[in-house]
Amino acid sequence: MSQPISFVVLEKSIGVTFRDKDLLVQALTHRSAVRQARVGGHNERLEFLGDAVLELVATEYLFKFTEKSEGELTSWRSALVKGEHLAAVATDIKLGEYLYMSKGEEASGGRDKASTLANGLEALIGAVYLDQGFQASQVFCNDYILTRLQKLLAEGAHQDHKSLFQEKSQELEGVTPHYQVIADSGPDHEKSFTCAIFLGEVEVAQGTGNSKQRAEQDAATAGLKAKGWA
Repeated sequence: MSQPISFVVLEKSIGVTFRDKDLLVQALTHRSAVRQARVGGHNERLEFLGDAVLELVATEYLFKFTEKSEGELTSWRSALVKGEHLAAVATDIKLGEYLYMSKGEEASGGRDKASTLANGLEALIGAVYLDQGFQASQVFCNDYILTRLQKLLAEGAHQDHKSLFQEKSQELEGVTPHYQVIADSGPDHEKSFTCAIFLGEVEVAQGTGNSKQRAEQDAATAGLKAKGWA
Protein backbone atom coordinates (compact mmCIF):
# COMPACT_ATOMS: atom_id res chain seq x y z
CA MET A 1 0.00 0.00 0.00
CA SER A 2 1.25 3.48 -0.83
CA GLN A 3 1.72 5.50 2.34
CA PRO A 4 0.63 9.16 2.37
CA ILE A 5 2.31 11.85 4.41
CA SER A 6 1.41 12.22 8.07
CA PHE A 7 -2.23 13.17 8.52
CA VAL A 8 -1.29 15.42 11.45
CA VAL A 9 -0.68 18.08 8.81
CA LEU A 10 -4.21 17.55 7.50
CA GLU A 11 -5.69 17.91 10.98
CA LYS A 12 -3.92 21.24 11.42
CA SER A 13 -4.98 22.51 8.01
CA ILE A 14 -8.69 21.76 8.58
CA GLY A 15 -8.68 22.76 12.23
CA VAL A 16 -9.90 19.40 13.53
CA THR A 17 -7.89 17.24 15.93
CA PHE A 18 -9.39 13.77 16.09
CA ARG A 19 -9.85 12.07 19.43
CA ASP A 20 -10.14 8.70 17.69
CA LYS A 21 -7.31 8.58 15.16
CA ASP A 22 -8.58 5.25 13.84
CA LEU A 23 -11.65 7.02 12.49
CA LEU A 24 -9.46 9.40 10.52
CA VAL A 25 -7.36 6.54 9.17
CA GLN A 26 -10.50 4.75 8.04
CA ALA A 27 -11.81 7.90 6.36
CA LEU A 28 -8.55 8.12 4.42
CA THR A 29 -8.48 4.46 3.35
CA HIS A 30 -9.54 3.79 -0.23
CA ARG A 31 -11.22 0.49 -1.09
CA SER A 32 -8.14 -0.57 -3.11
CA ALA A 33 -6.11 -0.72 0.13
CA VAL A 34 -8.65 -2.74 2.10
CA ARG A 35 -6.45 -5.83 2.38
CA GLN A 36 -3.69 -3.78 3.95
CA ALA A 37 -5.96 -1.37 5.84
CA ARG A 38 -4.64 -0.70 9.32
CA VAL A 39 -8.01 -0.39 11.03
CA GLY A 40 -11.70 -0.56 10.31
CA GLY A 41 -11.59 -1.31 6.60
CA HIS A 42 -12.11 1.18 3.80
CA ASN A 43 -14.00 4.48 3.86
CA GLU A 44 -17.25 3.70 2.02
CA ARG A 45 -19.43 3.40 5.13
CA LEU A 46 -18.11 6.72 6.40
CA GLU A 47 -18.75 8.18 2.94
CA PHE A 48 -22.38 7.05 3.22
CA LEU A 49 -22.70 8.78 6.59
CA GLY A 50 -20.88 11.92 5.51
CA ASP A 51 -23.12 12.28 2.47
CA ALA A 52 -26.18 12.34 4.73
CA VAL A 53 -24.58 14.79 7.18
CA LEU A 54 -23.57 17.14 4.38
CA GLU A 55 -27.04 17.05 2.84
CA LEU A 56 -28.65 17.94 6.18
CA VAL A 57 -26.16 20.74 6.84
CA ALA A 58 -26.62 22.15 3.35
CA THR A 59 -30.42 21.92 3.60
CA GLU A 60 -30.54 23.75 6.92
CA TYR A 61 -28.11 26.39 5.68
CA LEU A 62 -30.12 27.12 2.53
CA PHE A 63 -33.44 27.10 4.39
CA LYS A 64 -32.16 29.86 6.67
CA PHE A 65 -30.15 31.67 3.97
CA THR A 66 -32.90 32.38 1.46
CA GLU A 67 -36.66 32.41 0.91
CA LYS A 68 -36.34 30.69 -2.47
CA SER A 69 -38.83 28.02 -3.54
CA GLU A 70 -38.35 24.33 -2.86
CA GLY A 71 -37.31 23.71 -6.46
CA GLU A 72 -34.64 26.40 -6.39
CA LEU A 73 -33.38 25.26 -3.00
CA THR A 74 -33.05 21.73 -4.36
CA SER A 75 -31.00 23.00 -7.32
CA TRP A 76 -28.75 25.04 -5.04
CA ARG A 77 -28.23 22.12 -2.70
CA SER A 78 -27.41 19.87 -5.64
CA ALA A 79 -24.70 22.31 -6.72
CA LEU A 80 -23.19 22.29 -3.24
CA VAL A 81 -23.08 18.52 -2.80
CA LYS A 82 -22.32 17.39 -6.36
CA GLY A 83 -19.18 15.35 -6.88
CA GLU A 84 -17.38 17.92 -9.01
CA HIS A 85 -17.68 20.56 -6.30
CA LEU A 86 -16.61 18.20 -3.51
CA ALA A 87 -13.62 17.07 -5.58
CA ALA A 88 -12.57 20.71 -6.00
CA VAL A 89 -12.81 21.27 -2.24
CA ALA A 90 -10.81 18.09 -1.60
CA THR A 91 -8.16 19.26 -4.05
CA ASP A 92 -7.87 22.60 -2.28
CA ILE A 93 -7.21 20.92 1.09
CA LYS A 94 -4.83 18.46 -0.64
CA LEU A 95 -6.85 15.49 0.58
CA GLY A 96 -5.46 13.23 -2.14
CA GLU A 97 -2.00 13.41 -0.58
CA TYR A 98 -3.27 11.74 2.60
CA LEU A 99 -5.22 8.83 1.13
CA TYR A 100 -4.18 5.22 1.68
CA MET A 101 -4.52 3.33 -1.59
CA SER A 102 -2.90 0.49 -3.47
CA LYS A 103 0.12 1.16 -5.64
CA GLY A 104 -1.92 0.20 -8.68
CA GLU A 105 -4.65 2.70 -7.83
CA GLU A 106 -2.09 5.42 -7.27
CA ALA A 107 -0.30 4.59 -10.53
CA SER A 108 -3.60 5.00 -12.40
CA GLY A 109 -4.00 8.55 -11.08
CA GLY A 110 -6.09 7.67 -8.04
CA ARG A 111 -4.93 10.59 -5.93
CA ASP A 112 -6.32 13.03 -8.49
CA LYS A 113 -9.47 11.11 -9.47
CA ALA A 114 -12.52 13.31 -8.91
CA SER A 115 -14.77 10.52 -7.63
CA THR A 116 -12.11 9.30 -5.17
CA LEU A 117 -11.54 12.82 -3.85
CA ALA A 118 -15.26 13.55 -3.49
CA ASN A 119 -15.86 10.25 -1.72
CA GLY A 120 -12.89 10.87 0.56
CA LEU A 121 -14.23 14.28 1.54
CA GLU A 122 -17.63 12.81 2.39
CA ALA A 123 -15.91 10.10 4.45
CA LEU A 124 -13.95 12.80 6.27
CA ILE A 125 -17.20 14.61 7.11
CA GLY A 126 -18.64 11.35 8.44
CA ALA A 127 -15.55 10.81 10.57
CA VAL A 128 -15.75 14.34 12.00
CA TYR A 129 -19.40 13.74 12.85
CA LEU A 130 -18.70 10.50 14.70
CA ASP A 131 -15.65 11.85 16.47
CA GLN A 132 -16.82 15.31 17.49
CA GLY A 133 -20.54 15.56 16.84
CA PHE A 134 -22.91 17.35 14.51
CA GLN A 135 -21.83 20.90 15.36
CA ALA A 136 -18.19 20.22 14.47
CA SER A 137 -19.19 18.59 11.18
CA GLN A 138 -21.48 21.54 10.50
CA VAL A 139 -18.61 23.99 11.05
CA PHE A 140 -16.39 21.98 8.72
CA CYS A 141 -19.04 21.92 5.98
CA ASN A 142 -19.70 25.64 6.40
CA ASP A 143 -16.02 26.57 6.26
CA TYR A 144 -15.00 24.45 3.27
CA ILE A 145 -18.14 23.74 1.23
CA LEU A 146 -21.06 26.09 1.87
CA THR A 147 -18.96 29.26 1.69
CA ARG A 148 -18.56 28.60 -2.05
CA LEU A 149 -22.27 28.95 -2.79
CA GLN A 150 -22.06 32.39 -4.40
CA LYS A 151 -19.25 31.25 -6.67
CA LEU A 152 -21.23 28.18 -7.73
CA LEU A 153 -24.29 30.30 -8.48
CA ALA A 154 -22.20 32.74 -10.51
CA GLU A 155 -20.83 29.81 -12.52
CA GLY A 156 -24.33 28.41 -13.12
CA ALA A 157 -23.52 25.17 -11.30
CA HIS A 158 -27.05 25.11 -9.87
CA GLN A 159 -28.69 24.93 -13.28
CA ASP A 160 -30.27 21.68 -14.46
CA HIS A 161 -28.67 21.51 -17.88
CA LYS A 162 -30.73 18.49 -18.94
CA SER A 163 -33.95 20.41 -18.43
CA LEU A 164 -32.51 23.51 -20.08
CA PHE A 165 -31.31 21.55 -23.13
CA GLN A 166 -34.72 19.92 -23.49
CA GLU A 167 -36.49 23.28 -23.27
CA LYS A 168 -34.18 24.81 -25.87
CA SER A 169 -34.34 21.87 -28.27
CA GLN A 170 -38.14 21.72 -28.14
CA GLU A 171 -38.49 25.47 -28.49
CA LEU A 172 -35.92 26.03 -31.25
CA GLU A 173 -35.90 22.75 -33.15
CA GLY A 174 -39.13 21.01 -32.22
CA VAL A 175 -37.27 17.88 -31.10
CA THR A 176 -37.03 16.15 -27.72
CA PRO A 177 -33.47 15.00 -26.96
CA HIS A 178 -32.63 11.48 -25.90
CA TYR A 179 -29.55 9.95 -24.26
CA GLN A 180 -27.63 6.77 -24.81
CA VAL A 181 -24.85 5.15 -22.78
CA ILE A 182 -22.10 4.48 -25.30
CA ALA A 183 -19.37 3.23 -22.94
CA ASP A 184 -18.72 2.27 -19.34
CA SER A 185 -15.60 1.15 -17.54
CA GLY A 186 -14.21 0.39 -14.10
CA PRO A 187 -15.27 -1.89 -11.24
CA ASP A 188 -18.83 -1.82 -9.95
CA HIS A 189 -17.98 0.42 -7.00
CA GLU A 190 -16.25 3.01 -9.20
CA LYS A 191 -17.88 2.96 -12.61
CA SER A 192 -17.32 5.62 -15.24
CA PHE A 193 -20.02 6.17 -17.86
CA THR A 194 -19.95 7.98 -21.20
CA CYS A 195 -23.32 9.16 -22.53
CA ALA A 196 -24.19 10.79 -25.83
CA ILE A 197 -27.06 13.22 -26.33
CA PHE A 198 -29.01 13.04 -29.58
CA LEU A 199 -31.49 15.19 -31.44
CA GLY A 200 -33.22 12.69 -33.65
CA GLU A 201 -30.45 10.57 -35.14
CA VAL A 202 -27.82 13.30 -34.80
CA GLU A 203 -25.34 13.06 -31.95
CA VAL A 204 -24.83 16.52 -30.46
CA ALA A 205 -22.29 15.89 -27.69
CA GLN A 206 -20.93 13.42 -25.17
CA GLY A 207 -20.41 13.56 -21.42
CA THR A 208 -18.86 11.44 -18.69
CA GLY A 209 -19.62 10.80 -15.03
CA ASN A 210 -19.56 8.22 -12.25
CA SER A 211 -23.27 7.57 -12.77
CA LYS A 212 -25.53 7.56 -15.80
CA GLN A 213 -27.34 10.62 -14.47
CA ARG A 214 -24.13 12.62 -14.08
CA ALA A 215 -22.91 11.55 -17.51
CA GLU A 216 -26.20 12.74 -19.00
CA GLN A 217 -25.91 16.07 -17.21
CA ASP A 218 -22.36 16.43 -18.50
CA ALA A 219 -23.54 15.60 -22.02
CA ALA A 220 -26.31 18.18 -21.74
CA THR A 221 -23.80 20.81 -20.61
CA ALA A 222 -21.57 20.00 -23.57
CA GLY A 223 -24.64 20.01 -25.85
CA LEU A 224 -25.66 23.50 -24.76
CA LYS A 225 -22.18 24.76 -25.65
CA ALA A 226 -22.11 22.86 -28.95
CA LYS A 227 -25.46 24.35 -30.01
CA GLY A 228 -24.57 27.85 -28.77
CA TRP A 229 -27.41 27.76 -26.25
CA ALA A 230 -25.28 28.16 -23.12
